[in-house]
Amino acid sequence: MRQMKALSLCLVGTLALAACEKAGKDEVTRSKNINVIDESNLSDIMLTSADPNEAVSYFQRTMADNPERIDLQRGLAKSLTRAKRGAEAVVIWKRVIVHKDATFEDQLGYADALIRTGDWELAETVLDGVPPTHETFERYKLEAVIADSNQEWKKADSFYETAVGMTTRPGSVLNNWGYSKLTRGENREAERLFGEAITYDPSLFTAKNNMVLARAAQKNYSLPLIQITQVERAQLLHTMALAAIKQGDTLKGKDLLEQAIEAHPKHFEAAVRSLKKLEG
Repeated sequence: MRQMKALSLCLVGTLALAACEKAGKDEVTRSKNINVIDESNLSDIMLTSADPNEAVSYFQRTMADNPERIDLQRGLAKSLTRAKRGAEAVVIWKRVIVHKDATFEDQLGYADALIRTGDWELAETVLDGVPPTHETFERYKLEAVIADSNQEWKKADSFYETAVGMTTRPGSVLNNWGYSKLTRGENREAERLFGEAITYDPSLFTAKNNMVLARAAQKNYSLPLIQITQVERAQLLHTMALAAIKQGDTLKGKDLLEQAIEAHPKHFEAAVRSLKKLEG
């Protein structure tokens, strides 16, 4: 009887131990899954909301332990591009596009980085290597920019129009399109496109500044009716003043410089220098 009791206790102990081991394995598996999810979420945050240089540091640290993971390489390349470190981004994109899991979107990322570093010829070659069936917003945006650089205006307009229709946030593309029109001397159309860009992204100061240039090119030296801060108002008046002076409207330029200095909540050194230079 004592032997039967001992055997029963052993069996219970063995089953309990096996259950503990299984539970332990399940916990490890769940822990790994949670870590992967957390890492994925963190990577997404780094690519969208984080400071670009912080994102670069994050991906560099993470890649140190996983150098062959394409998602980390891709994240680093995108973060370097966001941080305006184009030459470094090109180096990483070169690694990404030869990875066995590389996609056509990776080639577009590489072409984008090449454009930002001024290597237009190679960028066009890379873009031509993407099949025409791969129709995405990023593809048409880059096609438009390259067509612009080649002064192929009809193609550029067509690509810009297509790109705008493929995104719910076309502010930056509309701004690029407007600048293209501005360089062609189509100032009224440029002004319209800049205004449309601002309606999609009221924080896009580049479009506001370009809009002022388009208006000044038409001898219109009044600020547009758009949402601006006091500092932006001063900066836009300064831009308009310089445009007026360049066009020979010196007195108007001087008046606008004085308005810019008065409008700025602090000391506006750039406008003060411009005014002194004009008076001197």
